[in-house]
Amino acid sequence: MSTITDHPINTRWPAANPDILQLYSFATPNGVKVSAMLEETGLPYEWHRVTLSDADVKSPAFLSLNPNGKIPAIIDPDGPGGQPLELFESGAILVYLAEKTGKFLSPDPARRYHTLQWVMFQMGGIGPMFGQLGYFFAFGGAEIDDHRPVDRYRKETMRLLDVLETRLAGRDWLMDDYSIADICTAPWLRALDFYGAKSEVAWDSRPNVVAWFDRFMDRPAIQRAIDIPPRDA
Repeated sequence: MSTITDHPINTRWPAANPDILQLYSFATPNGVKVSAMLEETGLPYEWHRVTLSDADVKSPAFLSLNPNGKIPAIIDPDGPGGQPLELFESGAILVYLAEKTGKFLSPDPARRYHTLQWVMFQMGGIGPMFGQLGYFFAFGGAEIDDHRPVDRYRKETMRLLDVLETRLAGRDWLMDDYSIADICTAPWLRALDFYGAKSEVAWDSRPNVVAWFDRFMDRPAIQRAIDIPPRDA
């Protein structure tokens, strides 16, 4: 039977305690989703800092765990049937951890699927669109003279925020209770501050979103998770 220590990832990021879940990540929105879930559930885990540089994410060691070369990824030594489980893609990891712990994803079939639809809304909409806004507003794309890309992603970001504003009317959380829908979505809204783009998307014009985001950020587990693994080592 293979163990965590047999995995090629250990040639670069060796597990100090191979009996607990191993997190390979960086404190970006997608990475924070998983550290937040681990902190919220209280599962014991060991983190490994995998930067976004090609030297890390495109290394043979990391590609042996995630062939897509993106953080985050995990290895759980106590996966289904007690066997080690390798997993990448933040949404899949959140669903797995929710089902493993019985937390933040309702066992009721209808509520479960309604939660998952908001997870997919983040994965297919908020993440990609907010990320493109960041690129064209604050990073390399900002050097492009053509204003159409940044205008496109600004408008789409605002539209997605409006969807959240409507959903959160009269609600504390995206579902009736705090769930993986909140855990996967809120870190991407935090990125708007990192991009310096809050004023560009009229952040303060959506009181439901602002109040929800503040509730999320006030959670002790989230305060711990936002710098796991530390961005500065």
